[in-house]
Amino acid sequence: MSSALTQQIEHHLEFIYRDTEVDNTDNLAAELIQLMRLENIEPIKNRYINHWNEKDSILICYGDSILEPERQPLASLKSFLDSYSKDMIDGVHILPFYPFTTDDGFSVLDYSTVNPSLGDWDDIVAIADNYSLMADLVINHCSARSLWFDNFKKNRDPGRNFFFTASPEDDLSAVVRPRTNDLLREVETAEGTQHVWCTFSHDQVDLNFKNPEVLKQFVSIIRQYLDHGVRIFRLDAVAFLWKEIGTNCLNLEQTHEVVRLLRSLIEQARPDAIIITETNIPNRENLAYFGNANEAHCIYNFSLPPLLVNTLVTGSCDHLKQWMMSMPPARNGTAYFNFIASHDGIGLRPAEGLLDEQEIDSLVSTMQQFGGLISWRNAENVTRKPYEINISLFDALQGTKDGADENGLQRFLCAHAIMLALEGIPGIYIHSLVGTKNDYQRAENSGHNRAINRHQWDYKTLQSELNDETSTHHQVYNRLKSLFNIRSNQSAFHPNATQFTLHLGSQLFGFWRQSMDREQSIFCVSNISNQMQTLEMSDLNLIDTENWFDLISGDTFNEKHQIIELAPYQTVWITNLQAQ
Repeated sequence: MSSALTQQIEHHLEFIYRDTEVDNTDNLAAELIQLMRLENIEPIKNRYINHWNEKDSILICYGDSILEPERQPLASLKSFLDSYSKDMIDGVHILPFYPFTTDDGFSVLDYSTVNPSLGDWDDIVAIADNYSLMADLVINHCSARSLWFDNFKKNRDPGRNFFFTASPEDDLSAVVRPRTNDLLREVETAEGTQHVWCTFSHDQVDLNFKNPEVLKQFVSIIRQYLDHGVRIFRLDAVAFLWKEIGTNCLNLEQTHEVVRLLRSLIEQARPDAIIITETNIPNRENLAYFGNANEAHCIYNFSLPPLLVNTLVTGSCDHLKQWMMSMPPARNGTAYFNFIASHDGIGLRPAEGLLDEQEIDSLVSTMQQFGGLISWRNAENVTRKPYEINISLFDALQGTKDGADENGLQRFLCAHAIMLALEGIPGIYIHSLVGTKNDYQRAENSGHNRAINRHQWDYKTLQSELNDETSTHHQVYNRLKSLFNIRSNQSAFHPNATQFTLHLGSQLFGFWRQSMDREQSIFCVSNISNQMQTLEMSDLNLIDTENWFDLISGDTFNEKHQIIELAPYQTVWITNLQAQ
């Protein structure tokens, strides 16, 4: 066994369990290395490699987003991927595909099994063979109807001491919550009445990582996922992982160390594997999950969705621009994961400190006008605050704060043109790719606000819409496909290429990207208002000796003092280098 790797793992474990009764970290390290089948493997020497480039992007979907009669949903999903995304998107994030009880998959019954209503492991492997597969490691909690929890109540293994408990008499006032339900759930067990910790819902019971048996179970699960082709691990709700009574139980030091430990194990097993942390929290706290380039490879850019939507409905990019200037460039071996729509909603906690309460309230009000629903959380002094806006992105951008207008499609495309050009790896939700609108019936039937943006398409119906040139779905898909294809051929759009914010006023949002070899520059400018705006080429300081043209329209610019008129929500990607 590699002594260097063992020492590395022991170092993580000593930090994680320093204030617990666990003292045999050397034996635990050996067990973890054996579970991951890493015996006799030397630690990788360079951890700071970019396992991505400008061609990388990820489609986010559920295993049953696409349905056909008499066919397993995962097989239908692969058919959709092969027909509609293979030439433009190289990765796919299939949201939890395991047996579950609630929360559309995030209340897991069995981590080692594919939900039989979706398909089986062969279907997962078939997708992983053709796409970079992202899978969820739902690591903070599992279903209250799982075998583990049933065994917990019976004081049996596996499950004995697997779940975090507290007393109703404990001071839990500092605990940060994303929900309004009671934190503790009373449960009768073989050991008497216990109160289990439920960060999200009473069907989602928080696991106790102070018990190393829990860690060992998840390491075994990770090994299984690697064996079935998973390359990207999304650590769901990981910020809440470690609990200490008397603290806010959010982003604790041990949580960060667990992420570092998992990275050390995963990258040894598959050097091009990627860890991405799902931490829907204020921006500064989110950035901390990069660690010292030794923690998450990627972090979700959670502040982007609320800031970009706010920009496009207010017609001012001031807040977005200020945030952009404050964001540190990702170091080699790390990258931002950019998205503007997801299966959840537009999170508002990442906007805290970036938008004031009045601006957040105005954004919430505007989204409600467009059919959006609001999910709430308990805050300080037991007050209730909006936690996220539940709405399809297409409907969210159907108008401005003054109401719906005729610019919805252009506004929607503008949002994606901005997202695709930013530093980082882009992710697009399947319902954005095809322009799905609010599904009020699904939300009503499920009783859950988030279901409004979790439509299930009949595949034939979707195909018909995508083939109909008069359909909005056709227009959205084809315009986005064009943007993705353009992006993937520009070296200046490498996720780690240089980025600088431009100062072009409040109605023009612009930034400059330069390729890592400094050969290509792209000036990305969007009119984020509903009025015509003018852009003076002299404001971009273009080099006179080079020819410049817009990658999107194909227009060329030969004069330094030329003035471009930008229609409402038009974007230009002005570059000096035609990709081959």
